[in-house]
Amino acid sequence: MITQNNIIISAAILFLGILLIPAQVAIGKTPTVNTSVSLEFGNENRGMILPWVTNTSAIVDAVNGTMIYDLSDHKVKTKYASGWKDLSVDATGTTVDPLTNVDGVMIQDSHTENTGAKVSIGTPTSVPEANGILVLEDQNKAMILPKVASPHLNIIDPAPGMMVYDTSAKQLAVFNGTVWSFWKP
Repeated sequence: MITQNNIIISAAILFLGILLIPAQVAIGKTPTVNTSVSLEFGNENRGMILPWVTNTSAIVDAVNGTMIYDLSDHKVKTKYASGWKDLSVDATGTTVDPLTNVDGVMIQDSHTENTGAKVSIGTPTSVPEANGILVLEDQNKAMILPKVASPHLNIIDPAPGMMVYDTSAKQLAVFNGTVWSFWKP
């Protein structure tokens, strides 16, 4: 006979079982099957847009590996031990839409930021807790960037702060609002 207690116990066991499943997220594709991946994107001509910040000093307690689009100089940057590394190279970045001549910062400024917003994927391991919008917590898994062949030719309207993996050149590509910069290991 099924009782209310049996249903509650079954629901609790199911819930606890879900908590123990390793977190893996696939966006724009079927679920990832690679156990070394915590976040993976589909194979469309679209990229990942990094958070826009007024400048790097606006980020408190940034951990190594943090990536942002810095509005003060229109560059994609990553945090490392002794500071911020510029990934844009070119200094002509912009957030002005060339078609409408509207500053994209104004578009962003009209929205209220939820400073407590955070998505964490994986087993929380940050001590102290990492400060960020999207935090990949696993120590043994990686993020696979969106893959685009020749993004400078195939992404029609890239946004400032966009990042992809160029499958033709086999390198990281970042867009600063004006031009793409490419990084090869």
